[in-house]
Parts: sequence; C-alpha cells; structure tokens
Amino acid sequence: MESMKQEVSVKPYLIEKLKQEHCLWSYDNDSIHDMPDDVLIELVMLYLDIDEINMLFSIFSYKKMKKAWIENVVAQGERYYNLNYFFAWYYFHAKRPRSYVKAMATRQLNKRLAA
Repeated sequence: MESMKQEVSVKPYLIEKLKQEHCLWSYDNDSIHDMPDDVLIELVMLYLDIDEINMLFSIFSYKKMKKAWIENVVAQGERYYNLNYFFAWYYFHAKRPRSYVKAMATRQLNKRLAA
C-alpha cells in the first residue's frame, strides 16, 4: 500500500519536472497523467537528472525499468550511446557495458525489422 502512495506522489512530481524542461510539449494537458509507465521512464531517463531517475527506481521494479530502458532508450541506437553506456554500468551493473549496449541495440533493431 505504501508503494502505491509513493507512486501517486512521485509520478506527478516527475511529470511536472518534465513539463518544466519542455519535454511534454506535444501532449495534451488532459492526457499527460495517463502517460504509460514505459514512456515516463524513457523521458525521465533522457531528460532529467540522476535524482529523478533514482525516484523511478523507488516506484517501479528493476525489471520494469530495465525493460523500458532497453526497448525505448537503447533502441534509439547511437544517438544516446554514451548515456546508455552510463546507464548500463551505473544502474544495470553490466560487466561489459559497451558490449552490452551494442548487443541490446542490435537485438532491438532485429526485433523491429522482424515485426
């Protein structure tokens, strides 16, 4: 129950921070609060700071965070390579972060091409 309360207070805070950074310009104000979790995770990881990313880990499971990171951020390829390298090393404890990021990017590309 406490986790649900925490999620209720953290999500609006993160959405407000994203608004302040002008990351939600394309969203209708009514639909912002219905944003899927994986999109929220992606936007926070791309545009906010470590403190806010750490907040995500307090409301979402490690597994959900990693899945959203791989499918939404790593899948963008070279554009965020250095950021993904950092995330692989710092948050997801990859033993060989550079190789891991490259392998996950390739896997996501192959999944999208096969679909």
